[in-house]
Amino acid sequence: MSIRLPAMKILRFQDEFGARYGVLEGSDIFALEGSPFDGITVGPRVGHLGEVRLLAPCVPSKIIAVGLNYRVPEREGEDVRPDEPILFLKPPSAVIATDRPIVWPCVSQRIDFEGEVAIVIGKTARKISPAEAHAYLLGVTCANDVTARDLQRREGQWARAKGFDTFCPLGPWIATDLDIASCRLITRVNQEVRQSASTSQLHFSVPELVSYISHVMTLLPGDVILTGTPPGWGPLRIHDVVEVEIEGVGTLRNTVVPDECPARAAGR
Repeated sequence: MSIRLPAMKILRFQDEFGARYGVLEGSDIFALEGSPFDGITVGPRVGHLGEVRLLAPCVPSKIIAVGLNYRVPEREGEDVRPDEPILFLKPPSAVIATDRPIVWPCVSQRIDFEGEVAIVIGKTARKISPAEAHAYLLGVTCANDVTARDLQRREGQWARAKGFDTFCPLGPWIATDLDIASCRLITRVNQEVRQSASTSQLHFSVPELVSYISHVMTLLPGDVILTGTPPGWGPLRIHDVVEVEIEGVGTLRNTVVPDECPARAAGR
């Protein structure tokens, strides 16, 4: 059965009843009865946006990220476009919500922001075609593919560099019924714009990515696809505030804080 939802903003929040799904209408949050992956039944109002603690908008079994997926001016005599999507995984334990801190790990000397448009899967997808992909999507949310760049370059493998706890901020909510072919992305660090792009600039489109990945692994409801980061990604400093905004969705905001490292505690 295809999930086709009206335009809405789906979120998760924490209250005295535990972690629950809700929808945002204006600045008011209304509880959902059950999960949005089983259909939408809106329940009572639970509070104003500023009164409720937001959680990451979904609980993915896996986060599949795509490298080198934005078209950039080619250097003379060199084709920098991959022939197939470059895939890697981030662990679910890396996920944090908006307004939660990104923790700088002790073993890294450089961490980078990578603002991205994230796609949330709405129902189980296995070996589907690009033409079928839209029927399997729940919606779009903002993401930050935080990366320990020095570890990535030194090791050549990306699992550790991109897998630390707090290295996958998602949120603040999932917007349904967006035109995924032209989602506008802006990333700011301390209110300064560092990235500005649209999914119209993707080398591999969202339907192509969903189809390609579904032929590798089964996509489950709540799984997240990070569609790639545009030019402009770069290093962060402790206390920097990173904002990833998608037009029609909202703004994901996180502050960088230090881990409790012996050297830092000693003032070095």
